[in-house]
Amino acid sequence: MRKLYPQALADSSWDNTGLLLEAPFNPSSRRSNTVLLTIDLTRAVADEAIALDSSIIIAYHPIIFRGLKSITLANTQQSTLLRLASHGISVYSPHTAVDAAPGGLGDWLADIVTATKTTRSFPPESPDEDVVESVETPDIKKEPLTSDDDDPFIENKTRPVFTLHSHPSQTVLRPFTNKPPPPNIVAVPHTRRPIIPQSPELDSHPGAGMGRIVNFKDAQPLTIILDRIGRGLNNPKGFPIAIPQNKAISDIEIKSVGICAGSGGSMLANLDVDLLFTGEMSHHEALAAIEKGQVVISIFHSNSERGFLGDVLAGQLDEAVAKEWRVVREEERESGEKGVKEALEEDDFEVLVSEEDRDPFGIVILKHEKEE
Repeated sequence: MRKLYPQALADSSWDNTGLLLEAPFNPSSRRSNTVLLTIDLTRAVADEAIALDSSIIIAYHPIIFRGLKSITLANTQQSTLLRLASHGISVYSPHTAVDAAPGGLGDWLADIVTATKTTRSFPPESPDEDVVESVETPDIKKEPLTSDDDDPFIENKTRPVFTLHSHPSQTVLRPFTNKPPPPNIVAVPHTRRPIIPQSPELDSHPGAGMGRIVNFKDAQPLTIILDRIGRGLNNPKGFPIAIPQNKAISDIEIKSVGICAGSGGSMLANLDVDLLFTGEMSHHEALAAIEKGQVVISIFHSNSERGFLGDVLAGQLDEAVAKEWRVVREEERESGEKGVKEALEEDDFEVLVSEEDRDPFGIVILKHEKEE
């Protein structure tokens, strides 16, 4: 992870990246060589890692942001850390290093709006197919109300039925491969650059920096960009958009886009671009933008980040670990440390994307049943 996304790229003025939990190595209860990728390290993800016998969790968001004066079971996040340590599972968080890196999260979002890199299923169903098959996610279990008469989820009612859809926790249709896009997917001519360039620039990662600004050679209809975002994010059930009050979506064309994963209000506030594309933005920030004639698309904080795990990071890490593990096994083969020799004999490993991880917000879809 440090080679792919050096900590020097992270915004150390506030972020907390790196190895946040180093679990002791216990030869008698050695875990499998399994890496679990997640955006947020919740109790559900911790349970998943324990069940998968993982050795380490790569959690994009740091579970520790500030100094801890104690680590107790009274705090849910600290309780999760204690459980993981007791099971021998370590935690690494790259966060803004991934945002800034060339080919990282910022470029993944820029690829989506420019159709530079396909995020569709492979292989396509036909040579001319470039449509992602829709994915239905399981509904969250609905708790009944106090009585059947008050329960809107009973089928014989003629009242509204509410269905809560959470965006898929991982890219279920897209294996993490480096296969090229189908030939009929053509990247839209554009230029891109960081909003805040990395300073000083790293020789190993030229062109790094926070956020991205995309300038299209030719203006793009907003409807087309919305379609690209929907496809690139694996068909979410919906997401917020703000447009100027005197405009309709079909009237708007976009020549430039400002991009920031996660919460992009402060980074995007003063950009002179047509579209602000981010995970979340406050009411007043969005209002100020549309008053200036800009469009705002916010796709929920971690939904602007999660697809990157399966589309990019899992494949990168799979390839990098395969090379690194061969070197480590050769270098450490003569180690006399108890239990290390047995561990080094295993050449297999897995990089998995969490199936439990998801944004805390879902979309409630209201459907009226037909009258008998």
